Formats: sequence, C-alpha cells, structure tokens
Amino acid sequence: MKLFPESAYIQLEFDKVKLLLAGHCRSEYAIEKANQLEIHTRIELIETELRQSYEYKQLLQNSIYFPNDPIFNLSKELKVLSIPGAVLAGDELIEIRKLAELMKNIFRWFDAERRNVYNNLIKIIDGTYYEKAIIEMIDDIIDESGQVKDSASDKLQSIRMNLYRKRNELRKAFDRIISKLNKQGYLADIEESFLNGRRVVAVYAEQKRTVKGILHGESESRRTTFIEPEETIELNNDIYSLESDEKREVYRLLRDLTAKLSVYSTLLSTYHSISGEYDFIRAKAKLALEMNGEFPLVEDKAIVHLEKAFHPLLYLYNKKANKPTIPVSLTLDETNRILVISGPNAGGKTVTLKTVGLLQMMVQSGLLVPVQPSSKFGVFKQLLIHIGDTQSLEFELSTYSSHLKNMKYFMESASGKTLFFIDELGSGSDPNLGGAFAEVILEELVKKHSYGIVTTHYLNLKVMASKTPGIINGAMAFDEKNLMPLYKLNIGKPGSSYTFAIAERIGLDRPLIDRARKMVDEEHFRLDKLLNRTEQDLHNLEKKEKELHQLLQENEKLKKEMKHTMDREKHDQQVELLKHQNKVSEEKLAYLKEMERKLKQMVIDWRKEEDKSKVIKNISALLFNKSEKKATGKMQKQIESKFIELSGEIKVGEKVKMKKNHQVGQVLELRGKKAVVKIGMLPIHVDIKDLVLVRSKQDETDKK
Repeated sequence: MKLFPESAYIQLEFDKVKLLLAGHCRSEYAIEKANQLEIHTRIELIETELRQSYEYKQLLQNSIYFPNDPIFNLSKELKVLSIPGAVLAGDELIEIRKLAELMKNIFRWFDAERRNVYNNLIKIIDGTYYEKAIIEMIDDIIDESGQVKDSASDKLQSIRMNLYRKRNELRKAFDRIISKLNKQGYLADIEESFLNGRRVVAVYAEQKRTVKGILHGESESRRTTFIEPEETIELNNDIYSLESDEKREVYRLLRDLTAKLSVYSTLLSTYHSISGEYDFIRAKAKLALEMNGEFPLVEDKAIVHLEKAFHPLLYLYNKKANKPTIPVSLTLDETNRILVISGPNAGGKTVTLKTVGLLQMMVQSGLLVPVQPSSKFGVFKQLLIHIGDTQSLEFELSTYSSHLKNMKYFMESASGKTLFFIDELGSGSDPNLGGAFAEVILEELVKKHSYGIVTTHYLNLKVMASKTPGIINGAMAFDEKNLMPLYKLNIGKPGSSYTFAIAERIGLDRPLIDRARKMVDEEHFRLDKLLNRTEQDLHNLEKKEKELHQLLQENEKLKKEMKHTMDREKHDQQVELLKHQNKVSEEKLAYLKEMERKLKQMVIDWRKEEDKSKVIKNISALLFNKSEKKATGKMQKQIESKFIELSGEIKVGEKVKMKKNHQVGQVLELRGKKAVVKIGMLPIHVDIKDLVLVRSKQDETDKK
C-alpha cells in the first residue's frame, strides 16, 4: 500500500501496533518481520494471513498445543553450513538438531483431521518435507550435551580408553607422591594444581631443590613453587599426546558431519524460516487475544463497513484503566463514499478518523481487528492522510500553505482505490475563503470516486454533504446539559459546534454572548441552533429508544417466565392424571388376576365336586357379583375368625394372607421381592409387601 505522507503510519499509530506485535515474538526472525510489517494490496495474501492468525487464535483459546517452541537465531550457523570445509561446534549442531526435531513434531501434528481444520496454517509447510536423516546423522556423532560420543569412531574410542587408563595411573602416582611429601612436610596448603596443562605439586619454596622434577612456576608471594614430579613426567607426556590425538579426531568427526549436513543447508534454512513464520503467526494471534481482535469479511473492492469497531490502542489503554471504550459504526460504500463528521471539539472526531485508518492498515497487514465479525473491509491501494498542524519551517510554508499543498497531492493522485482522511478540512484561513476552497477540494475528491472521512466545523460543508450525492453527514454526539462529549458517531445528520451553548455553560457574561451572536449572520446562527436542537432531540430519542428496548426485554423475560410457569403447571397436572390412571389400571389388573385365579379354581372344583349346584352357586356369585363388597367383608370376617395376624419375617412354609382380597395360602418359594403362594390348588406370584404372616387359631389352641 502506498502511504502519503511517509509519516502516515506514525500519525495513525501503526508503529505502536507493530511494537506491540514484536513484543509477542520470541524469535529474531519474527521480531524482524513484525518491525517490517508489510501492508498488502492482494486479497489472496490478506485473506490467507488473516485466516492463519484466526486459526492460531483458536488454538490458543482452546488450549491446544502447537509445536513451535522457540529456536535460537541460526542464521550464522546455517550460513557457515553452506561454506565448503567449514566446521560447526557440538553445541551449534545440537541447535540444528532442535530445529530438525521441531519440524518433525510440526509435520506429525498435522494429521489428516487437522489438515482439514487448519488448512491455512498448513500452507506454511507446503512445498517442503521432513528429512529424518538430519537427526540420525547428528545422533550418531553428538550426545545430548553437545559432546562427540566415544562411539563416533573406533579410533576415538581407543584414544579415550587409553586416556582413561593413563589418567588413572597418573592419579594413583600423584596420590603416592602427595602422601610421601605430606609426611615430609614439604607440601603447601593447596598441595597440587594444574599449570600449562600439566599436573603439578605445590611445595614450599625452600624445598624446591629437594623435590626432583620440572619447575613450572611460583606463586605471587614466591613462597610456593609448582613442580611436576619426576615420576609423572612420562605419564603427563602420554596424556598430553593422547589429548592432542583426541582433539584432532574430534575435529575430523565434526568436519565430516558438517560436510554431510551441508547437503541439507537449503532445507535447514527453509526449516528456520518456517519456525519463524509460525512464531510470527503466534504473535499475531496473541495480539488479537489481547485487543479482542476478530476475523472480519474482506472484499476485493472499495468498501468500509464497521460494526462496533474499537481503536485498538485506546481499547487497551482503557482496559488497563478499567474505563469503557465507545465503539464506532459506519459505512462507506458506492452510494456514500465520503463521510463529513462535524461536532464540538474534543468530541471524538479525530479518534473516529484514526480508528478507521488504523484498522484498515491492520487488516491489510493480516492482523485481526477489534470489530464485529460481520464488519467488511475492502482493499485499498493508496492511503492519504492529513491530520494536525503541517506547518513546514524547512520550506517556509505556513500551516494553510502546507495544507493546500497536501490537498493538491490528494486531488491529483486520488482514485477509486484511495482511502483518505482529512482532519479540519479548510482550516487555517479566512472561514469564508477557506470554506469555499474546502468545497472545491471535496467536489474533486467526489469526482475521483475516492473514499474517505473529513472532519470540519464549516457550516457550508455540512450543507454540501446533505445535498451532494456520494457524501454523507455525521455528527459526534454531545450532552449539552452536562457539557460532556458522548464519543458516539451518529450518521445522517450534521452536528453543531455548540459554541454559544458551551460559552453559556462555562459562565461567560450574557452581554458578551449576545454581542457575539449579533456579529454572526442570522441565517448561520439559526441553522447552527437548529442543528443543536435536532441533535439534542436525536439524543433524547435514542435515550427513549433504549428505555423502550429495555422495557421490551423485561416484558419478553416476564413472558418467558410466565410460559415456563404455565408449562410446569400443565406438566404437573398431566403427571397427576397419569398417576391416577396408573392407580386405576393397577387396581383393575389386580382384580382381573384375582378373577382369573378364582375361575381356574372353580374349574378344578367342578371336576372334583359331585354336588355341581354348589359350584354353580359360586360361579354365579363370581360372575354376577350382586354385592361384592358384602362378600369381601364376609370373607374378611371368616378369615379373621379362623386366623390371627402376626408380625415377623415371611419364610417358606408359613401361612400368609393377601392384603387386597384376604385370601390365605402357603408360601412355596421366595424370589427376591416376590413370593410364590399356593392358594387352593394354584400357585401365584405376589409381592411380599402385599402379604401378612398369619397363623390358625386352632393351631394356637392346640399349642396351649
């Protein structure tokens, strides 16, 4: 994107956003990319970067681990790797191994399911592959601490085994010498040390001729002399020679390993870039979480449609201070390309202008922005800005001259893909003349079909905006009663500057205000007063609309509660009805079961009884129950006259009485909560809770 002036990114505070982004980066690659953040003009790049940031944001929100642990800057090591004959140290090779390990984890992380879900994040590794030979080659030579392994070559293993033996011999020899000299009282307090890579004993200076060996030096006080004992000279020589052999073999192994890895220098450089790219995307996602950034719609045309958009830096500042931030909503499209914002000073006009400009730059840089996801951003190829005092001492230009020079550039370079922002258009000159030039400038920008926002106090621009196609008025809301800006943008109506209202509220003398009013053109004053009254009426209307909306919400809430109460009452009634129906059904079922048992018993009696008239009488009584209650009461009296109810546990073989029909039978079997009771000739299943333990009165008399 082309910016004018070059300081536009500073005026819109885009540099502060880049600084915040760099603060979330962990690698030098990502920090450098954040500092050089590019504003794209190709929708494919913009959408891809936005989707990558959004997908990584989802990972962070859902606490899903992604393997992009920070890697040291390996630019120097990778450059050395590509140089023939170069040698990398063990610790440098370990860092290269970490990079290869990171790529292995990233490739494994993108399984079949994640490739579909995070199809934009995977684009970073498209066109490359994971090479397992890199880790295998390093592991064959280098251990976890960056040292060359003993097993790296047979020669190195042999050298280190000999070194181990020689050092043991030297240690034992030194132990004997120190013990001997200690008994003789020749040793100083420190006893032994290392000088020039040789193991030496520390003896008192007066005894230096007594101890045979090579003198390697003295202490600063000259009281202690360091001598290599004669007995250990040959051992030290052997160890020194072996250590030299070890260094040469280690160097050879590192050189050969570096040469083998140099084949993959380009691939490793790609790995390094991939690691930095994922770190950069992570930083964008972290910044989005910090400022509540969302993924808006992006269209390849000129449009700005913001819904509840926040200035990112103001939002972060207010969040720290626990203060609310007022969002802005506006639309610039083919019908209304230019918005003219009016209203009192310190009402939020410039903040609104900067919010739109900064968000547009962020979106085209692939950054998620604090707006509603339904917001729309077009793609602009040029962003022009004129904010604040642009007086130039270098070229001896006044504020207004500099203003006109910038406006000249705007009119010459503007196009349908231009987004411009002008703060206080026409200011700095005579109001009438400046206002006239402002109209001309605005007319030219409308002809160029460019998009933008203009702030002004000029009445003629407000009138022009209301009658010129392509331009729309907007006003920053103001509470005239309390003299407080509301920082809310209202679209469609121009705003008053509240010049006289503010003067009255702060207590200026009435005669001074009246004199000022007389100096103002009557039509101008009446129009400003009308705007003032209209804006306040609009403010009151919005306030009443909010109250009405709140009442409607409360009414809807009460309606839902009432419906819930009625549904619950209806449910309770249905439950009671079902309970009653179930109770009736249970009684009928018990009656039918009892009727079935009696009929079966009568069939048996019919076959056994010779006097059929008695059986017929019983059948008649059963089928044509004239007085069932009387029969049941009579049966109950007969049972009570013959049996006594007892308390106790029901067991097999005991006599029991059924509570419902007062029949007496014998328990044949117990099955959990049911009992098999033989009544007459037929066994039936009865719930134990419906049985009472009884005993014959005759049995009780016999016992006595």
